[in-house]
Amino acid sequence: MILINLILIIFFCFLLIKSTDVLVQALNSLARSTRLGKFAITSFILALATSLPELFVGISAALEKQPNLALGNVLGSNISDLSLVIGGAAIVGGSLVVAGDFLKEEVFYTFLAGALPLLLLIDNQLSRVEGLLLLLIYGVYNYSVLWGKKKRDISENRSIKKILHRLNQKNNHKQLAWVFLGAALLLFSADMLVKIATSLAQQIHMPVLFIGLFIVAIGTSLPELSFEIAAVKKKQVSMAFGDLLGSVVANSTLILGITALIQPIYLEKGLNAYLTATIFFAIIFCFFWIFVKSKKRLERWEGFVLLFIYIIFIVTEFLKA
Repeated sequence: MILINLILIIFFCFLLIKSTDVLVQALNSLARSTRLGKFAITSFILALATSLPELFVGISAALEKQPNLALGNVLGSNISDLSLVIGGAAIVGGSLVVAGDFLKEEVFYTFLAGALPLLLLIDNQLSRVEGLLLLLIYGVYNYSVLWGKKKRDISENRSIKKILHRLNQKNNHKQLAWVFLGAALLLFSADMLVKIATSLAQQIHMPVLFIGLFIVAIGTSLPELSFEIAAVKKKQVSMAFGDLLGSVVANSTLILGITALIQPIYLEKGLNAYLTATIFFAIIFCFFWIFVKSKKRLERWEGFVLLFIYIIFIVTEFLKA
């Protein structure tokens, strides 16, 4: 049964990835037709789209009264995004030159967003009120990114009325259908992942949080990895960084906020259950910050360093378990 469950997890992770790919392509097409622009696509739409697996896993976990799986998935996804994903993109694409002014504030805000839920969990729980706070922060962050800093890019073409009018055009109906189909597949595969992961955790006598940190988290991080490698190959490095930072923020605020609203999170084994993951998140983020700030680029060897730290994280958690 353990082997069968592992095979099923791999299958549903694959289905999760393919349905996310369908959604990303459909949302890209809709974004172009509504003229939201490259910055909005990168900072919000694509980051949200590639975080949809974590979102649906979080919702399903909350409905199944297993919110710790959602917490482990978010922690594991953030750690893998900042090490496995961006490190893998640097290894494949070589040196990633950081363009623009995102170093000034976006990285700092991303760290705050990623660390906030960990601070809120000091009392061993994430309540519905704290979930609402995380959702508010997600809204404020995206408002500042989309509207606060790019006012000259915001024209009447982005008004809600005109966007809705363009969405209602006949040539967009097909893309909207793909969006709904992709969302349905995401919901189904995420629900199956939650049930199988919970069963597997019980069979091998490991905490659900641990299963979420690795098996589910790596599977749901693959959309970000595939997108960022594609972006790097197309010399769209700013899009890769935008998707990376946006995904970390969405995971830490939107996803955990919705999960806590549905089912408050209570740490089953206290602070020790997520302390190691918290420490590694801080370490990896510091390395990432130092690497991109020092030379405004991420070298291939630095990608290997981030990947090596992720391997250390995996080994540490296995030994701890």
